[in-house]
Amino acid sequence: MTITVRPLRPEVRSDVEGFSHVRHLALPFFLVTPESIAYDVAHMHPDAHYRPLVAEEDGEVIGTAQVGLVNDSPEPGQAYVNVYVHPERTRRGAGTLLVRAAEEYLAERGATRLFAWILDAPGNRAFAERHGYREGRSAHFLRLDLANGTLPRLQTPPRGVELRTGADFADDPRPLFELDAQAASDEPSDVAYEFTDYEAWLEETWNHPLLSRELTSVAVVDGRPVAFSVARTDGGTRYGTVITGTARAFRGRGLAKLAKNDSLHRARAAGCTEAFTGNDTGNEPMLAINKWFGYEICATEVRHVRELG
Repeated sequence: MTITVRPLRPEVRSDVEGFSHVRHLALPFFLVTPESIAYDVAHMHPDAHYRPLVAEEDGEVIGTAQVGLVNDSPEPGQAYVNVYVHPERTRRGAGTLLVRAAEEYLAERGATRLFAWILDAPGNRAFAERHGYREGRSAHFLRLDLANGTLPRLQTPPRGVELRTGADFADDPRPLFELDAQAASDEPSDVAYEFTDYEAWLEETWNHPLLSRELTSVAVVDGRPVAFSVARTDGGTRYGTVITGTARAFRGRGLAKLAKNDSLHRARAAGCTEAFTGNDTGNEPMLAINKWFGYEICATEVRHVRELG
């Protein structure tokens, strides 16, 4: 059968379902739904030139690619291409076709450096090397069994600290944006980020269909968020934290652990049975916190980079 590559059609249900299905099979520890796929296409910042691609064989989506520019980086020309193929449809050329289409599209939009996450397996590493990508930093996916595991007991907040939920900031989420911008800028990364666009954050983060404001926990001091654990769910039993962090002036007090523990307990009470998160392999403080909760590494990805031109 002939494999063709084309842009995702977010308005076509079979496209977003196929994209979501392949991503789930390739990355079962990453939360994604057809609704979240369509939302990302509609609400990503225009400067990102976001363009998901699909590889199709005989009417079936067998491969996907997330493609775009890193518009919130102070360094121009940064871009990403993350390719995932149906595990039972590999070695048919879909990955190569997706990479070529993505690189051509990004080069036309001024990209000079491409970043790609590759699952840590010999075949995937060889694929990346053949296409001119060199190995960079790595990150772990972690899983916690909420249904059968034992969480640390709920902690009493220290004096002057109050625990709230993201829903408590529905009328004015800007303080959470400011905390998110600070926490994200300090995370280990190959790419420097500057989160300064509040409206874009509202669209891409705060209003995202996977975000659970009710399960997002926030530690507050004098009415100001100082630590948080931001939660997502797939609408079913799967829960994930996308960032857990603390304002610089309040680090070293256990507030991130306090917020994450609160969120995990409420997630289990809400019927979630699996918890997922991800950590850079060099982020030892957060890895230690997740180990304390009982998370176990379930997969590793290695970021690769290719210079264009």
